[in-house]
Amino acid sequence: MFNPNRLILARKRRKLTKKDIASKANISPVTLTRIEKGNNPPDPDTLEAIAYVLQFPIAFFFGDDIDELTTEAASFRSLASMTAKAKDAALASAPLAYLFTDWVAERFNLPSTDLMEPMEINTPEGAARSLRQHWGLGEKPISNMIKLLESKGVRVFSLSENTKKVDAFSCWRNETPYVFLNTFKTAEHSRFDAAHELGHLILHKHGGPNQGKDAEKEANSFASSFLMPEADVISEIPFVTSLNQILSTKKRWKVSAAALAYRLHKLGILSDWQFRTVCIQLNDNGYRNSEPNGIERETSTVWEIVFRDLWKDRITKTDVAKLLNIPAEELESLLFGLIGISGKVDINKQKPQLRII
Repeated sequence: MFNPNRLILARKRRKLTKKDIASKANISPVTLTRIEKGNNPPDPDTLEAIAYVLQFPIAFFFGDDIDELTTEAASFRSLASMTAKAKDAALASAPLAYLFTDWVAERFNLPSTDLMEPMEINTPEGAARSLRQHWGLGEKPISNMIKLLESKGVRVFSLSENTKKVDAFSCWRNETPYVFLNTFKTAEHSRFDAAHELGHLILHKHGGPNQGKDAEKEANSFASSFLMPEADVISEIPFVTSLNQILSTKKRWKVSAAALAYRLHKLGILSDWQFRTVCIQLNDNGYRNSEPNGIERETSTVWEIVFRDLWKDRITKTDVAKLLNIPAEELESLLFGLIGISGKVDINKQKPQLRII
């Protein structure tokens, strides 16, 4: 049967109003409203016109309901700078990621979730230390945040938005955590976002992530501490003599110069005056929007291996999109930057423990 909820989802993904679609599909707004409310299923000609406007396969509108993601259930960074349409479009990308994940989970044993329950949380920094201990990471730098998250059962996707206004968001779907990263940002920024969203997943699972500026500050503190453990930072940089020192040593933790300067200031290694000076220097050198000595962008291990295995049967991302009845570009955008821009995979990489069911 025709599923009006899928029509609403597709409309939000395209950032269109009901009036927009009605005009483009040459139908009345009242007709579209009745269709979305489930009062009247569309006739074949009307559905074809709507599908053409939305650029979704007609078969998509006849699937089962997909779990929706609400604003209250998702953590958004820079939420204030987003328009309602941009927010709805970003949220609507999550159900499409759920479709893909469920399809993969029927064919592969994906890593199970291993995120500790927050104890009587003392501080975000304490939670970061506890999680490091839980995962046996010690004080060493983390080589790859995406790989680490995936190994602990977090499903990582790229944001389906060609924008820099949305940093990232995360959510829980039942007992499975999801993180959506903006791969248009610098690799260092995206890596910090991954740690920031991990903080939300750990700290705000039961209370909901949208708790205002306090929740964002807590997630930032968690990320800073998780990526740059206090003991390791102090042993490597007991004092700062110049900006070049920060630019050089930031490579150890694969963070931005601004993030490292902030951490040094919080640890008391940079005085207030030194921190202000470093921030001015970073701004004057244009390092606020670009990163000197940039790192290589992190990619997904899980999705890469999935598609390598599928390719043995000559199944491509385009084929998977057809099987899911979603536009190929929607799946491509969810994986953009995570398995390479070209979508190619390195067949010589060691395969992780993913088993076909």
